[in-house]
Amino acid sequence: MPLRLIFMGTPEFAVPTLRALADQGHEIAAVYTRVAKPAGRGMKLQPTPVELEARRRGLAVLTPATLKTADSLQAFHAHRADAAVVVAYGMILPLPVLDAPRLGCFNLHASLLPRWRGAAPINRAIMAGDTASGVMVMKLDAGLDTGEVAMTERIAVTDAMTAADLHDALAPLGGALMARAMAALERGELQLHRQSDQGVTYAAKIDKAETRIDWTGPARAVLRHIHGLSPFPGAWCEIVIDDEPARIKILRCETAAGTGAAGDLLDDRLRVACGEGAIRILELQRAGKAPMKAAEFLRGTPLPPGARLA
Repeated sequence: MPLRLIFMGTPEFAVPTLRALADQGHEIAAVYTRVAKPAGRGMKLQPTPVELEARRRGLAVLTPATLKTADSLQAFHAHRADAAVVVAYGMILPLPVLDAPRLGCFNLHASLLPRWRGAAPINRAIMAGDTASGVMVMKLDAGLDTGEVAMTERIAVTDAMTAADLHDALAPLGGALMARAMAALERGELQLHRQSDQGVTYAAKIDKAETRIDWTGPARAVLRHIHGLSPFPGAWCEIVIDDEPARIKILRCETAAGTGAAGDLLDDRLRVACGEGAIRILELQRAGKAPMKAAEFLRGTPLPPGARLA
């Protein structure tokens, strides 16, 4: 018999899981998401991607500012859910909420736990040079991503992958994994395993102070820093254009041969010296402009060798 579920999620990453569960035939009693925020030139209220998908499917949507009041807890209980599925909801669930569904609350987390517990696991995995990532279905408890794990899917991480690339690979993988987990839960066959106490790391939110590129590092570390922040918030540097300092975000690059002072342009094709080796910029974005390929940028802004990025 299909489960009666509460779905809790906010960004685009959560949408494939909502789709997978609805398409599997589970009853989605309610969808919880964050409140719409002003965006764009007109600053019109923009519903979250999860809200847009839920309304497209005719599902009830709730956007409470908190889950800690007696009224919000009573409303949560009133759904009479077998389980809740949580994917990047963006709000900590208090213990009474975790205990409300009959079978518990299950989270889709974008890392290979216990590595990268916390808010920014995709970014941190790339920035740290990890060669593998994945998604895990975990039963939520009162800790920060410390619950027992039910199912895992792994994926290789290459130096060519940006945070956006890894996000786009993990989102559908996670949707399929959660659908398998809920099918097993429905059958009474979902097995849970305690997380290891070894290898625990935390994926703190990205701080603005981390986003400036340090060209003195090895080329691969510079590349991974750039790719781990691409496209948002974006790793940036400054270069003098028309006698004025200009900020550019670097969105995609590759390692390249070459030596020189860190930050120096080594040729007219955006090859930049690092502390060890060099990178070649493939895609970038000037402040206030759209992202562009390196060749397009150079057509409008040729930069001579010897120019310096700082």
